[in-house]
Order: sequence, then structure tokens, then C-alpha cells
Amino acid sequence: MNVGVCYAEADRQVWLRLETPDGSTVEQAIRHSGLLKRFPEIDLNEQKVGIFGKLVKLDAAVSDGDRIEIYRPITADPKTVRRRRMDDDDEDD
Repeated sequence: MNVGVCYAEADRQVWLRLETPDGSTVEQAIRHSGLLKRFPEIDLNEQKVGIFGKLVKLDAAVSDGDRIEIYRPITADPKTVRRRRMDDDDEDD
């Protein structure tokens, strides 16, 4: 079956399409993709994963056409970032 595996850093994104055996799990597909070797900072014990934006466990089965996503930890509070943007926009006026 054909699946995609995605991972993004702040400055680059990778989206790989690959063939995995029927009955593969999310973890098996990620390992098969080679992303763990390419990005040694990925820690599947700590980082969350999902399929099409919905959180799933590593042992979840994948279906043909699924997009598996490996999520990075948030490094900035989204509310703080939004507030800073709003403050910057106010200064431009």
C-alpha cells in the first residue's frame, strides 16, 4: 500500500511517499521511511504522531493513501506569538 510520511523542522519539510506492506502500523511505516536515520532528533517515545492531523498511537494500522505526520514539540506558546504579532501590527499604524 502507498502512504506518505511527513516531518517538518522550522526551516525544512520532508514528505516521502513509500510502499508499505498491508497491515503496517504507523511506527513500521515511519521506520521504513528512513526519516529516523535522516533526523536523529526524532524520538518516537516523546513525539506525537498523527494521520491527516488526527493524533494516533504508534501501533495504529495505516491504510492506503494515509499521510502519517510526526509532530515536533512546540517551541513557542501560540498565544504569545499571536500577541506579539498583534502588538507589531499596532505599532505599524
